Amino acid sequence: MGKIYLVRHGQASFGKVDYDQLSPLGEQQGRILGEWFAQRDQQFHRIVTGAMKRHHQTAHACLGQMPQAATAWEVDAGFNEYDHHEVLVRHRPDFANPENIKLFLREMPKPQRAFQLVFEEAMLRWMGGTQDADYAETWPQFRARCVAALRRLLDSAEASQNIIVFTSGGTIATLCQHVLGLPDRNVMELNWSLVNAAVTKLFYQPDRVVLSYLNNFSHLESAALDNAVTYR
Repeated sequence: MGKIYLVRHGQASFGKVDYDQLSPLGEQQGRILGEWFAQRDQQFHRIVTGAMKRHHQTAHACLGQMPQAATAWEVDAGFNEYDHHEVLVRHRPDFANPENIKLFLREMPKPQRAFQLVFEEAMLRWMGGTQDADYAETWPQFRARCVAALRRLLDSAEASQNIIVFTSGGTIATLCQHVLGLPDRNVMELNWSLVNAAVTKLFYQPDRVVLSYLNNFSHLESAALDNAVTYR
């Protein structure tokens, strides 16, 4: 039985001009994950990343702690995240200006919760299907892209390989939906719960894929680092 380890990228640069960039904490989260793998003498036969900067940076940080991880990387853009900026701005056009987001957050007594509620509304609009013409990539297209990437990986996988994939929370939640048969609403809720640099593990055989564990971040909880567990 083969194993696929889906790694969510480390904390990115929320609120910055370039979100697709790990924060210093995100880099540290990647290193902690690599140390955790190294302590367990974890070996990977294949290393796959999405095409986004934060995927590659997380891979560098993690694998740099694993001297034996000399396997050449494969890049598959099918594992990329959806365009969260487009999803948000189609719902709140005023948020196209980052200063308006900052102003909104300053006015809220619980800014993180307030932003999450707005983004949930934006996600429901995107996933609802009634305004697909507004989006460069619709929800069904995103879901199909993620599943196609997993199928490509499975079609090329050998028996009993250990494969690590550095990707994003939305992609991981969508793949879990595919494996578990979850409704769309649960994808959004699951996405919010995924921790930066957490690991979700799948088992695969020629005719099936099953979930082994979801959103494991015990390596971060046990790390000697304040605020190691983040969700955004």
